[in-house]
Amino acid sequence: MKILYCTSEARPFAATGGLADVAGSLPQALRQRLIGCRVVMPLYEDIPQELRDDMKFVTSLSVPVAWRRQYCGVFEARSGGVIYYLIDNQYYFKRKGLYGHYDDAERFAFLSRAALEMLPYIDFKPDVIHCNDWQTAMVPVYYSLFYANNDWYRGIKTAITIHNIQYQGKYGRELVQDVLGVPESDFPILEYDKCVNMLKGAIETANRVTTVSPTYAQEILDPWYSYGLDGILKQRQWKLSGILNGIDTVVYNPATDPDIYSHYSEDDISGKAENKRALQERLGLAQEPNTPLIGMVTRLVAHKGLDLVKEDLDHLLQNTNMQFIILGSGEWEYEQFFQQMQKKYPGRVCACHGFVPELSHKIYAGADMFLMPSKSEPCGLSQMIALRYGTIPIVRETGGLKDSIQDSGDGKGNGFTFHDYDSGDMDNAVHRALSGYSDQDGWKVLVQRAMNCDMSWGKSANEYIRLYRNMMKE
Repeated sequence: MKILYCTSEARPFAATGGLADVAGSLPQALRQRLIGCRVVMPLYEDIPQELRDDMKFVTSLSVPVAWRRQYCGVFEARSGGVIYYLIDNQYYFKRKGLYGHYDDAERFAFLSRAALEMLPYIDFKPDVIHCNDWQTAMVPVYYSLFYANNDWYRGIKTAITIHNIQYQGKYGRELVQDVLGVPESDFPILEYDKCVNMLKGAIETANRVTTVSPTYAQEILDPWYSYGLDGILKQRQWKLSGILNGIDTVVYNPATDPDIYSHYSEDDISGKAENKRALQERLGLAQEPNTPLIGMVTRLVAHKGLDLVKEDLDHLLQNTNMQFIILGSGEWEYEQFFQQMQKKYPGRVCACHGFVPELSHKIYAGADMFLMPSKSEPCGLSQMIALRYGTIPIVRETGGLKDSIQDSGDGKGNGFTFHDYDSGDMDNAVHRALSGYSDQDGWKVLVQRAMNCDMSWGKSANEYIRLYRNMMKE
């Protein structure tokens, strides 16, 4: 079986979020199961020179972009045993930053068309083309319109994974012919709410639509979560499913992680205490080994549940003995709030601005609990990383958080959960976690149970393989 994985970002080449982690890990997991998976992505300006030095030029071709044609260079690189094809066009990709440019619609339409056009040139005919989010959503649209009846391309299946339905590739209909190159007669494929919606086009034309957790696949049928696409998803529900992401258990391994202060494992968790001590020292927190330390590593935006934290944190700090660390950046009101909390509670609160990868690892290893009160969370990787480091998640039951974290109230779970998007409900979950921490013998059992959870890509990769095989039978 041969898979072409189309993505706008992938580690180690270029990354802004969770998609890059998935695109850097899932193809490797598929390859380990003898699936011939290759990846295609843009050759961005931001890709480090040391990675560029190892690339080799494969071929060049001319790619149609509406009524004109553009140069496309294809470079090959390898990472983790997986072949990556990097699409070169300096006009589209020789810029700082991956997204946020005025012509992103054209840039990623070019990428989608190039991914299809290059296939005969590299002599690789995949059984399935697996696309991700709106940036590659035009691949199944283009395939159905221009390639499905071509002898060389005939029989290829397409899938689209929705990592976050909030981002849909919505533009004015004037792009249809001049930028996307779709005949006016086929505009209904892309049309939704009187505009172009690339993700909607993929939902219409792909053989399968997946999300990054089973619960999220059900949630996006609800207008509360769907950002307007619940109607088309309900019509195409037969092709919708959810597969929970995994994490890279080599990168996130407390037994070998070079970014943490002391190594430890589920068989010997004694090193976790040293990580907590050193983290407290670095961040100016009181050196109190028995005070529970709650950590957050997150973007400071509303849907991450920061409204709840803002409502409840002062109350928690006044009424409990705890410490709190948050690492992230985002909306001004949240940045200011956490800075104020740090001033009000010196030695108990630390607000770290920005995203510092090595510090995030230290927080995963040094905190006792990890708070994720998200309003919505398609999958979430942080709670899985926290489990790997024996840091007990406190999460709201939504999306992938619900699928990966089970409440430990029954003596079998791996964290603490709450259902309603309500600060009182979150407060109750935090108090239950703090109460559990006071029983150190029981807490150690919970930590070891968390660390023994399998958050690797193994199970998820097997589910994708079953999905691919079912598609090929149709």
